[in-house]
Amino acid sequence: MEKYAVLIGFGPEGWGLSIAWGLLTTVMLALATLPVGLLLGFLVALGKQSSEPSLRLASNIYTTIFRGLPELLTLFLVYFGGSLAIQKLFAAIGIQGSVEVNAFAAGMLALGFVFSSYSSEVFLSAFRAIPKGQYEGAYAVGLSSFQTMRKIIFPQLIKIALPGLANLWLVLLKDTSLVSVISLTDILRQTSVAARVTKEPFLFYGVACLLYLILAIISSYFIGRIENWAQGSNKKSTASVARS
Repeated sequence: MEKYAVLIGFGPEGWGLSIAWGLLTTVMLALATLPVGLLLGFLVALGKQSSEPSLRLASNIYTTIFRGLPELLTLFLVYFGGSLAIQKLFAAIGIQGSVEVNAFAAGMLALGFVFSSYSSEVFLSAFRAIPKGQYEGAYAVGLSSFQTMRKIIFPQLIKIALPGLANLWLVLLKDTSLVSVISLTDILRQTSVAARVTKEPFLFYGVACLLYLILAIISSYFIGRIENWAQGSNKKSTASVARS
């Protein structure tokens, strides 16, 4: 037991500091990917219900591609394909040399594309769940399209979409482990290195499992807080329209 405590400790023979950095990288990657995925997903959802056929087609092609490809393959395409594309671009303007895409940026973009393809369906379902009378009532009391979206539709949209988005966030946390294959020092990579060096795979992979579970528990707590906020915001917006 003392041996295991030393191995996962922060001393000179321990791997605690390396694993802590991996935990930080995992959290930073997930938090950086979330707004990218949410924004792209929201825009794709708007495109899917657009009256413009070309926008609907482009949005449907986007979701078909990134929902159909395995996440790991998408990561490889962004990481290696991005490097190749930049090299070709530089060569076209007369700049020679090897270019490598930053692993963190590649992971963020790849996971963002995948997250957005699924979140767009969640947003689209939420949009369709809001009665058209909500829009008509808001316009009838003189609200602009932007005010209608901000004060009436968006609070309801968040409340309806939140359970689905919460599940996608938990999936995103787990999908960050894929970036270990492109040498990004996340939880899985750091624990894998420690397991190989120390010949203690059960110990370090158990630590990785525990850290992912802790992240999921913390996420569930904050998701509950956001749900409470969304419910309160929705009541306020409904009351505001009723007073108007």
